[in-house]
Amino acid sequence: MSHYFTTPDDKGIGKTSSVPLRLPYGPVEEVQLLTAPGVFSASRVDPGTSVLLRALPQPPARGTSLDIGCGYGPLTVAVAGASPDSTHWAVDVNDHALELCRRNAERLGLRGVRCARPEHVPDDVRFDFIVSNPAIRIGKPQLHAMLRHWLDRLVPGGKAYLVVHKHLGADSLQRWLGEQGWPTERYASQKGFRILCCTTA
Repeated sequence: MSHYFTTPDDKGIGKTSSVPLRLPYGPVEEVQLLTAPGVFSASRVDPGTSVLLRALPQPPARGTSLDIGCGYGPLTVAVAGASPDSTHWAVDVNDHALELCRRNAERLGLRGVRCARPEHVPDDVRFDFIVSNPAIRIGKPQLHAMLRHWLDRLVPGGKAYLVVHKHLGADSLQRWLGEQGWPTERYASQKGFRILCCTTA
């Protein structure tokens, strides 16, 4: 759980390894991403993230996207690679995850990626396209506060795609999102995971 909240208490990332990432768009089918102990799903791309990637529509050709809780960057890399003329913000509270995400973007030549802690994203930045495998296990109060913060920054007509397992409250989260003023539909479902698509009212 520590990767949801803080950076591991050591002097650096330490020994890195790599995991394969299958890309949903473009001519390149698979890339290798650097990962390391102490970040979320370090040994493989998380199943929820993989389901979300298979379901995602093509991102806007131009605009600004956001990956909430980017980890070492599988969603960021996929979306940024499909939309090279856009700006892509990748946010996380784990500095090691951010460094790995930054390094993965650089290794793949993705110049539009901006990796940052949440508090370092300028207040005036708005988003056309948001993706997230959100940290459900942090608890509802923290989860709801996080989603309010970022979904309030969707541009009119913008869309957010979230992946949540049905056993971790996907259906109740869908209802809550609608009650908060973000019309939300179940965009896709696979292996027990729901892909929720939120839009501005």
